[in-house]
Order: sequence, then structure tokens, then C-alpha cells
Amino acid sequence: MAKTGMRRITVFSFVVTVIAGILCCYFDRDIYLTLAITFATIFYHLGMRLLVGWLYNMIMKNRADYTKRWFQIYSWENRLYQFLKVKKWKNKLPAYNPENFSIKKHTWHEIAQAMCQAELVHETNMALSFLPLIAARWFGAFPVFLITSVCGALFDSVFVIMQRYNRTRVVRMALKERK
Repeated sequence: MAKTGMRRITVFSFVVTVIAGILCCYFDRDIYLTLAITFATIFYHLGMRLLVGWLYNMIMKNRADYTKRWFQIYSWENRLYQFLKVKKWKNKLPAYNPENFSIKKHTWHEIAQAMCQAELVHETNMALSFLPLIAARWFGAFPVFLITSVCGALFDSVFVIMQRYNRTRVVRMALKERK
């Protein structure tokens, strides 16, 4: 359901962007420009996330190396996770592709690899969330573009935190499984 809904909203926002853009060209009304910018921003944020996830999946195929330094958990992170009370909310977040994390379908090793790839996807999304700031140069309203970019980055940061929080136990299980 999450996949289908995200794709539908992305397509819908693209269609509304095109229609509003055409109307903006023919009729000199600010509402059409506002609608075009709003739905273009929605389209960008959702479409970019779908594209980044697809690209990582095509390249890595859920085979990230969880032993790499990038994926190691630092001691200060555990204090941060306690402060953020991650344990209370981590199970309430949706997964775009829950079968990637299914114990019934995958080994702990495969799940740990998928978690690392998911982390990379969300970290890339965080960085790309700020690309729309460039549009403020032409359209103005820098604070609006900044707010949507920060909100997009914060959204993805929650998933990065969840992946890193859960990975310690999953890697422990993967190492036991390997022995």
C-alpha cells in the first residue's frame, strides 16, 4: 500500500504541476504559479525519493557491506537514541518494502545488508532534499523552499536513526548465524 500510494501521489503531483504550469502560461494569475510551484515541490520530494531508492536497489541489490566503517555505530549514538526514545517509536514507522526486512524470507545477514542500503538511501535523500533551494533564486520565497527542504531532510533522518538503532542487534544475530 505504501509503495502504491507514494507512486500515485507522485504521478498526481506531476500532472497537477503540468496543468498548473500550462494555465500559468496562458492566464496571468498568481494562483496557477503557486499551484505549479507547490505541486512541483511535492513531485520533486516524492519522485526523488523513489528514484534514489530504485537506483540504489539496481546498483547494490540489498548487498551493502555492514562491516564497513560508515555503518559502524558509535558509542555516543546510544545516548542519542535513549534521549530520542527511539525504542518507543521505531516500530511505528512504515517500511517502503517490508519484505526486505522479513525474518521469514531472509537471513539476518541479508537483513543487515538491506538495512545498510536503506540507510544510504535515506542519507542521500537528506542531502538531495536541499536541492530545491536553487529554485528560490528564480521564484523567490526562500523561506518556503528552506522549510520544505528541512522537513524533507528531517523526515529521512528519522529512518536513518531507526536503521542505525536496530542494526546493532541485527548484526549480532547475523554474526551468530554465520557461526
